[in-house]
Amino acid sequence: MKKQLLIVSMLTCSFVNTNLFSQEKKEKIESLDEVVITATKFKLKKENTGKVINTITQEQIQKNAGRNVIELLNTVAGIDVRGVNANPTEPRSINIRGGRSRQVLVLIDGVPVTDQSAINQEFDLRMLSLNQIEKIEILKGASSTLYGSGAATAVINIILKKADENKISASFETSICTNNTTNTITNIASEKNQNITVNGNFEKFSFLTSFSLSGASEMSAAKSNTNAVFEEDSFYKRNGLVKLNFKATNNFNVETFFNYDEFDYDFDAGAFSDSDVNQGSNQQLRVGLKPTFNYTKGSLYLLASLNEVKRTLDQFNSFSNTLDFYSFYGRSINLDLVNKYEFTPQFQVIAGVNYQEHSNQTLTPFGTIDREVANFNTIDPYLSALYISDFGLSLNLGGRLNIHNVYGNQFVYDGNLAYSLLKTENTKVKFLTSYSTAFIAPSLYQLYDGFAGNVDLNPETNETFEIGFDVNYKDWLQFDAVYFNRKETDAIIFDNVNFKYANGSSDANGIEFNTRVMPLDFLTVNASYTYIDRDTFEDFNDYIPDHKFVASVDLNVINNAIFNFAYRNVGERTIFDRFGSFGTAGVDVILDSYQVLDFTANYKILDGTVTFFGNVTNLLNEDYDDILGFSTRGRNYSLGLNIKL
Repeated sequence: MKKQLLIVSMLTCSFVNTNLFSQEKKEKIESLDEVVITATKFKLKKENTGKVINTITQEQIQKNAGRNVIELLNTVAGIDVRGVNANPTEPRSINIRGGRSRQVLVLIDGVPVTDQSAINQEFDLRMLSLNQIEKIEILKGASSTLYGSGAATAVINIILKKADENKISASFETSICTNNTTNTITNIASEKNQNITVNGNFEKFSFLTSFSLSGASEMSAAKSNTNAVFEEDSFYKRNGLVKLNFKATNNFNVETFFNYDEFDYDFDAGAFSDSDVNQGSNQQLRVGLKPTFNYTKGSLYLLASLNEVKRTLDQFNSFSNTLDFYSFYGRSINLDLVNKYEFTPQFQVIAGVNYQEHSNQTLTPFGTIDREVANFNTIDPYLSALYISDFGLSLNLGGRLNIHNVYGNQFVYDGNLAYSLLKTENTKVKFLTSYSTAFIAPSLYQLYDGFAGNVDLNPETNETFEIGFDVNYKDWLQFDAVYFNRKETDAIIFDNVNFKYANGSSDANGIEFNTRVMPLDFLTVNASYTYIDRDTFEDFNDYIPDHKFVASVDLNVINNAIFNFAYRNVGERTIFDRFGSFGTAGVDVILDSYQVLDFTANYKILDGTVTFFGNVTNLLNEDYDDILGFSTRGRNYSLGLNIKL
C-alpha cells in the first residue's frame, strides 16, 4: 500500500499548478491527420481507416533510449509481453487482446518474418536492435485480407530507418546497465550495448548501414527457491543491416536490404531448476528487393524476400545423463505483387497476389522433421477497395483467397468504416467500426513432429468485431476507446491428455482506452487501460492479465532535457499446473498483480549532436513473478551516450 501511495503521489505532483486550457505547445499531439502505411500497404491518413492503429514514433523511440523493442511494445494498449522483465536469455511471447504469439504477424518493412522451425512460427523480437528502427505501427484485429496467415489479433509492422538527405552522416550510441534482481546487485557494466550507423545520399543512390552489439550477464535465468545460488546465464547479440536505394527516375526506384541477426545464450533446466551446460544459438538472415513504379493514377511494387532461421541447442537430458544436441532450420520465400489504382480522388482499389513457400528441417534426439516432407506453399490473390467521401465517411472492403497446397482454399474478408462525427479547426471526433476474419495454418512442427504432430489438424479461423471512437481537441487532448470481440474456431492447442496438437475453440472480448494530454508546453501525460475477458485458456498459454494500466509523464522543465516517469500495473495472471509442479496437478496457480515504476532522462547538447541518457527501471524494487520459477529484474540503472556526426 505504501508503494501504491508513493507512485500515485509522484504522478499527481506532475499536475500541480497546471492550466488545462493552455494552447501554446512545443509539439502537437498525434492526431487523425497522422499518415499510416499498414492499414492499406500504402500511405493513408489515419482518419480514413476504421481499423485501430497504434504508432510508436521516432520521437518516442528517442525518448526511450536504452530500452528495447519489446519493452516499448509492452506499453501499448492491448499488448502484454510475457517475460518482458525476465533475464534476456528467456524468450518473450507477444499477447495481444488475449491472443497468443502465433496470432500476431510481424512485418519488417512490410515483409512477413516468421520462424518456420519454431512450434508456433513466431518471430523472436529479441533479434532486433531499436537503433535501426524508424517507427512501429501496430494494426489491431484480424488482417488476413492484406497479410495472409497469422494476422489474427494484430500486425506489428516494424519500419526500419532510411538514408537521410545529407551526403554522409553517422551516429554512434553506447550504454551500460546493471542486471539486478530484487535480491542481487551487479556491476554497472553487466549489460552493454553499442550501435553505429552510417548513411549517405549521392544523387540517385542512397545507402544506410547499421551494426549493433549487445550483451548481458550476472543474472540466472531460473529463480532459486532454496539457499542454493544459481550460476549466471549470459546473452550476446549481434545485428547487421544494409539498405540500398536507387532512384532511376522520378517514377521508378529500387530498394534492397540485407539483415543478419545472431545471438548466443545460456538457459536453465526449467522453473526453479539451474543448469550450467545448457546453451543455445540463433541466426537469422533476411534479404529482399522492392522495385516500385509510380504512374499517373497509381503505384505498383514487387516485394521479394528470403528469410532463413537457424537454431541450435545443447541441452542436458537428466534421464539419459547426456548432453543432447538439437538443430532447427526454417526457410521462407515471400513474393508480393501489389498495385494501387485511383479511379478518382475518392475511390481507389488495391489488388495483389502473394506467393509464399515454407520449409522446416529439424533434428532432435526424439526424431527428425524432413523438409522434403515438412513444406508447403500458398498463392493468394487479394483485392481491397477504399472509398473516401467528401462528407467524412470512409469505407474499406476487401477479400483474399488463400490457395494452400495442403489445405485447399481459405477465403477471408474485411470491412471497416470510419466517419467524422465532428471536424472543426479545434475538434475532431471519429467513429470507427470493423468486422474482419483471419486464419492460421498449422505450423510445420505441429503437423509433422514425430511425437506431438497431427497431420489431421484444421486451420484456425478468427472473427473480430470492433467499434469505438477517437477524439482530438486542439493540440492538447487525444482520447480513444474501442470495444473488441473475437471468436476462435478450430484454435490450435496442445491436448495434454493425448499429448498431441489438436483443435479447440475460444472467445475473447474487451475494451481499450487511450488518452494523451498536454496541459502545458513542458508537460505531457499518457495513459492506457485494457480489460480482457477470455472464456478458455489453453495449456501453456496462461499469463494473460484481465486488467492492465499504463501511464507516463513527460517533463520538459529544463531546456534540451526530457524527464519521464512510466508506471505499469498488471493484474493477476493464471498458470495451468498440468503436472503439479507448483501445487496440485490440474489446478491453476494464481500470480499476484504487480506494479512497476520507471524513470528515464535524456539531455541534448551541441544542438542535439550529443545526447546523454539514463534510466532507473523498477524504481521501487518491486518483487514479483513475471514467469513463475524464473528470475525477474529488480531495480536497475543504465547510462548511455548518443553522438550524431
